[in-house]
Amino acid sequence: MKRSFDPAVLEMMDRPQPVSAELERDLERLRQLNRWFGSYRLVLGFMRRWIQPGARARILDLATGSGDIPRLIADYAREIRAEVEIHGLDRQAATLDVARKLSIGYPEIQYREADILECNFVEAYDIALCTLALHHFTDEDAVMVLRRCRELSRRFVLVSDLRRGLLLQSGVYLLTALIFREPMTRHDARLSAVRAFSFAEMRDLALRAGWKDFGRRKFRFARQAIWVEVA
Repeated sequence: MKRSFDPAVLEMMDRPQPVSAELERDLERLRQLNRWFGSYRLVLGFMRRWIQPGARARILDLATGSGDIPRLIADYAREIRAEVEIHGLDRQAATLDVARKLSIGYPEIQYREADILECNFVEAYDIALCTLALHHFTDEDAVMVLRRCRELSRRFVLVSDLRRGLLLQSGVYLLTALIFREPMTRHDARLSAVRAFSFAEMRDLALRAGWKDFGRRKFRFARQAIWVEVA
């Protein structure tokens, strides 16, 4: 089962658009999927290892979407009385408008409209994250994203995404036929299922990006992650 990716075909949420009820509903559905199918648990597992009580950390979340991962980390940091500064990056202005609205009350989170592949950064971060976004890129651009993640973090990098396979495709089809039936969610979810990288392909991307001594693991519900930890 080969990866299918046509750069001329965009997911609906990636198309330039204003804030709309359809977009907000789609982003809400994505947050539900993240919560129900393990993405929150995956990210928190690493944050518990990397952010200790009372610690300070600068964190970059690439392709942040509606900001649910930054809010998840900020809530955890508050619980353990750690001090975090989180920057969420996304190229979709409308999506960032939704993120900012949902993040009122989180002064530790700042959002910036920028393209991952083109933006410049002055300072490095302690942690760089990219969650469920790598499949939005061509193979070549995915390598660039991984290279940028590694360049931007002094210590920790976590990239998690879908894992292509029959389980993912059949599960997504059933979910979007029975539960998540909104046109944008159905279109984007089914497209994501065929665009996701396999477990072996993710390893090859990391190697092409120059990653060394990295970890990788399969997770439940057709998720996977690769990461770097520098002592």
